[in-house]
Amino acid sequence: MAIISIVFPLIFMASLGYILTSKSIFSKEQISGISLFTFYLCIPAFLFINMFQADLSKSFDITALAFFYLPVVTAYCVGVGLYCFLRKGQDQLLANGSAFGLGCSYSNTILVGLPIIVGALGQEMMGNVFVIITFHSALLFSLTFILALRGEEAGFKYWPFVKGIVFNPIVMSISLGLLLNILHIPLFENLANGIDLLSQPALACALFVLGANLSFYKVAKDWKLALLATFIKLIVLPTLVYALGTWFMLDQQLLAVLVLLSASPLGINAYLIAVQVKSQQAVIASTVVLSTVLCVFTMSLWLAILL
Repeated sequence: MAIISIVFPLIFMASLGYILTSKSIFSKEQISGISLFTFYLCIPAFLFINMFQADLSKSFDITALAFFYLPVVTAYCVGVGLYCFLRKGQDQLLANGSAFGLGCSYSNTILVGLPIIVGALGQEMMGNVFVIITFHSALLFSLTFILALRGEEAGFKYWPFVKGIVFNPIVMSISLGLLLNILHIPLFENLANGIDLLSQPALACALFVLGANLSFYKVAKDWKLALLATFIKLIVLPTLVYALGTWFMLDQQLLAVLVLLSASPLGINAYLIAVQVKSQQAVIASTVVLSTVLCVFTMSLWLAILL
């Protein structure tokens, strides 16, 4: 399959969202409404129905989790360490470093990684994707909050944070689909058809919203840090995953899933976390823009290597 046939539909939808929003055909409020529909209805329906139908005997692999998360945590720690080294002597060094580490390691698995994997490898690999991304936000957001806010001493409330993770629509939809799948609980055919219909615009809407949101962010004056985070995110992290998987002779299709997930650009949720911990908001927003634009080239490179 030609690489352009995989990448072009994604670029088309994201570009459409960017152009229509930057030309004020869609307002920020309208995009917010589309985002709510996408992230609270379409994507959860998509994740639930595919997790419910997934062949779990081929999906859950503890080795895959290790080969993905060890490099992710390594990239996070490298980001924290590099920031502390480059900005030593500044105030709130660890708090800023934790946000920068998140910018080096958090992947946009739903909006970018998943559509590319479906286009390149087929829907049969989605079970692997869902199992891996279930822990993605919980792990990296927890690390960031712990380092940045230092628990109760900084006024951090654990229960609202835990509740926000547990009741996150993505985590809930994957978990519920997994539970029904494990227990072999059937869905009424009409209900399953309704959920399937709701899930169909999920990826298209997600890419449209991604492009639209890029029109709201600008590259900050501190672009060098953003470029460094982008380099770690798009090049260093997937290289670590690829090297580890190749060294241990991981199944090629599974290795492709892990590399493409890790090679996805920085997710917009990282910016929301940066706002919550009041650290590196401009750098993280710039990294979202830079990594999303540059991933068109780096993703094409990884697809060429993997396929």
